[in-house]
Amino acid sequence: MRALVEDGHEVRLVVTRADKRRGRGGALMPSPVKAAAQELGLTVTDQVDDVIDAGAELGVVVAFGRLIKPHVLAALPMVNVHFSLLPRWRGAAPLERAILAGDAETGVCLMELEEGLDTGPVYACERVPIGPEETAAELRTRLVDAGTHLLVQALRTGLGTPAPQEGEPTYADKIDPAEHHIDWTRPAVEVHRVVRVGDAWTTFRGKRLKVLRALLSSNGLAPGAIDGLRVGAGDGALELVEVQPEGKAAMPASAWVNGAHPRSDERLGE
Repeated sequence: MRALVEDGHEVRLVVTRADKRRGRGGALMPSPVKAAAQELGLTVTDQVDDVIDAGAELGVVVAFGRLIKPHVLAALPMVNVHFSLLPRWRGAAPLERAILAGDAETGVCLMELEEGLDTGPVYACERVPIGPEETAAELRTRLVDAGTHLLVQALRTGLGTPAPQEGEPTYADKIDPAEHHIDWTRPAVEVHRVVRVGDAWTTFRGKRLKVLRALLSSNGLAPGAIDGLRVGAGDGALELVEVQPEGKAAMPASAWVNGAHPRSDERLGE
C-alpha cells in the first residue's frame, strides 16, 4: 500500500476481514492489513460493497479469500495478484500446493477478476523458481516482492489487454490441519515438503513436537527412528535442524536432542 501511495496512485479504500477476538481477554484485534492501512491513514472496511461508492477506478485484490459478487465487479473493475502460474493452482493455497507437489517453479500472475475462482484472463506473469530447501514463508516473501513489482509496473504503463488462461487447470484447496501432521512412513522427500510448508508436527513421548526446519538425508532408518539428529522415513531420512517442543520456544534440534536424550527404541510419531 505504501508503494502505491508513494507512486502517486491514491488508495481510496482498503477492504479486509473483520476484527477478531483474540487472547484470554477476548479483545477485538485488527487484521495485519487493517493495522498497516490505519498507520497510513487509509479508510478501512470489512464490507466489500463499500467499494461501489468509493470513487475508485480500479480494485486490486490479493489473497482476499472470498469470491466477489457480479454486482460489485460490474461497478468496479478489479485485478487479482495471484501467487501461481495460472491456470495451475487456482484457489486458496497455491504456493503451499506447489511445494507439496514438488514443483520446481511457481510465479505471480496479474489477472482480471471474474466471479469464478481464479478463472479470469491474465495481463502478465512472472516466473519464480522454488528453492529445494525454501519454506513457504520464504517463498511468500519473494512472491510478494515479485507481485508488487508486477502490479506497480502495470499501473504505471497500463494494464493492456488480458489473454485467456491456457493449459489444464489444477486447484489449490486450503490446507487441512491434518496435512501438517507428519507421517514418517511416507518418503523422506514428501515429509520434507510438509516441513517446508510450515506448522509441521509429530509427537514424542506423548507430546507434540513441531518440526520447523529439516534437511534431507540419504541414510535411511526405520520410520520415526531417531539417530542423533536424523529421523527415519519410509524412504530415506531427515536431519532435524530446528524444532519446538510442546510448551517451549523454538530451539536448535541439537539442543532438543541433548536435553531429551531419545532412547534407541523410541520413535517420533508414537
